[in-house]
Amino acid sequence: MAVDEMLLEWSAQQAGCCWRFYQWREPTLSLGYFQEYQDRWLHAASRDCAVVRRLTGGGAIMHDAELTYSLVVHGGHPLAARREALYEAAHGSLIEALAEFGIAATLCRPAGDAPQQEPLLCFQRRAPGDVLVGQTKIAGSAQRRRRGAVLQHGSLLLRRSTAAPELTALDDAAGKMPDVNELAGKWLAKVAKRLKMAMRPGPRSPQEELRAAALVEQRYATADWTERRGR
Repeated sequence: MAVDEMLLEWSAQQAGCCWRFYQWREPTLSLGYFQEYQDRWLHAASRDCAVVRRLTGGGAIMHDAELTYSLVVHGGHPLAARREALYEAAHGSLIEALAEFGIAATLCRPAGDAPQQEPLLCFQRRAPGDVLVGQTKIAGSAQRRRRGAVLQHGSLLLRRSTAAPELTALDDAAGKMPDVNELAGKWLAKVAKRLKMAMRPGPRSPQEELRAAALVEQRYATADWTERRGR
């Protein structure tokens, strides 16, 4: 999460774009920026899991048997000001990648007003632009905008987690599981085409590593950040 915020700062300063995949060392519940910390105790299956708070909004995500991505685009990118178009670029390219494995997925379309009381977990919610296989939500995203750049976080639910057993996942819904690295590679190639960007590996510089470490110390590893709602 600290690396993602560092990349958001980098994008604003350098007018750059970046796509990042990552996974988690241990099952971790990430709360959306505006969620109440105390609500995490309402979810019994994840009570023993680590918890962090994201910079982006939306519902809580159990990062376990899933693939997390982050996308940052600078304010001058053609899609930066178009919230729904940025979601569709990321999610539409995932749908195209899944199709190459024989998995049919669709975008969730608007179906009336959202309920006043949303479930705690993101994958129990439905929002326009979410990715569905049948009626199962397998991917969702949220954004954070700052002057000069946009950060979009998302998660692809691969398998059912013991820390969130109520959630079905890609392997449940599709009856098969593609090789994750192969799927990620196809997804990246397709999203690059939609964003009209030439992707190339970009190792973090020592200065960027230091900035991310500072954000961990100042924010993401602190109870003040994690337990206070929507600063």
